[in-house]
Amino acid sequence: MFKNLKFKKILLPNIKNSIIQKVQFSEIEKFGVSLSIKREDLIHPDISGNKYRKLKYNLLQAQKENKKTLLTFGGAYSNHIAAVASAGKLENFKTIGVVRGDELGDDLEKTLNYNPTLKYASECGMQFKFVSRSDYRKKSSREFIADLETEFEDFYLVPEGGTNEFAVKGCEEILSEKTNQFDTICVAVGTGGTISGLINSAKTHQKIIGFPALKGSFLENEIKEYTTRKNWLLTSEYHFGGYGKTSDELIIFINKFKRETNIQLDPVYTGKMVFGIVDLIKKKAFRKGTEILAIHTGGLQGIEGMNTVLLKKNRLILE
Repeated sequence: MFKNLKFKKILLPNIKNSIIQKVQFSEIEKFGVSLSIKREDLIHPDISGNKYRKLKYNLLQAQKENKKTLLTFGGAYSNHIAAVASAGKLENFKTIGVVRGDELGDDLEKTLNYNPTLKYASECGMQFKFVSRSDYRKKSSREFIADLETEFEDFYLVPEGGTNEFAVKGCEEILSEKTNQFDTICVAVGTGGTISGLINSAKTHQKIIGFPALKGSFLENEIKEYTTRKNWLLTSEYHFGGYGKTSDELIIFINKFKRETNIQLDPVYTGKMVFGIVDLIKKKAFRKGTEILAIHTGGLQGIEGMNTVLLKKNRLILE
């Protein structure tokens, strides 16, 4: 299915190889466990981390089908919405974002003034369709998609978060010969596409640990749709209340980690993952000598929006 897909334009040449950075962090230095981070956040200035990996083969398929428009779904601060808008601009696709929250469309100019994610997507040329939260829950139904096809006609549909078979294929390319030395691969989990790719491409001696950013056990079933391997587990202790939820403890941790390592984490995905890894190391969940590789899946564009929300609540913000 994937052999004859080739990029026709500019996105692929702009991608840099991600580096693996050894972490020196005071909270884990005495436990005899090695932690490194694969800096997928550095591979592209606008479509970084797993967003590029998930979009790569979807863009190729859209080109193969001669589609001129990409349509996708997301929340008001969605990294995926921003990435699709940017990819569309780079690859000359029109883009449509179906965004959760119909109130955001009441005064679009006001919304764009306080929401840096949607402002960026708009500047990339994305057209928005704001829908109520109840309607948004129907986004996968045949009726909902049929209504979109009536309204927008021909488009290539990219699922929320980008996860489908093409996304999993792209995420299988995160691991390479340079990652073979690691015993444990850790990754934040949203829709299950990234971890499924890692599970499929991991070596037999490697275990994959997923850190869900959402509450609930549904992710296991989603992951099983894309893999039959058993070399993985999810740890559900570090979601901090669910998607988009934070705490002062988490913000303090992310800021400390950045000061000591010069690695910026985001509060929705990678911050929670690294917090969880460090906590598990301190609880001696890993034997001495274990070499852990954490995948930095990007998502840093959302920090500005998160800080806007935190400031309104008089909360600590990300440095």
